[in-house]
Amino acid sequence: MEEKRFSEMTEYELRQAIATLNEKAKKAEQMGMMNEFAVYERRVLMAKAYLLNPKDFKKGTTYRLKEGDSRFSLSYLNGYFAWGYRDGGTVLEAVPISLLEEEGEE
Repeated sequence: MEEKRFSEMTEYELRQAIATLNEKAKKAEQMGMMNEFAVYERRVLMAKAYLLNPKDFKKGTTYRLKEGDSRFSLSYLNGYFAWGYRDGGTVLEAVPISLLEEEGEE
């Protein structure tokens, strides 16, 4: 059976996929398979992005990235990806919107 894309899934299916991926990530981590663990973690972030509304993110705003202590200045959105600059840098990069949080959030 062909696996559905996150963009084709309902909210319920996305939540199920996230739970499954988290379980796989936990097993990979326990087995010391860090590359596999990292892949599952990234897939969870992507699935979570599809649970968010891109319209809630405003270009020109600086967000905190959930991973690490970086700031991300949002230039534009393309689907569920935010394009912009990390920590005032000059390299344009894309991150899933699930990685962005407003400065006051924890």
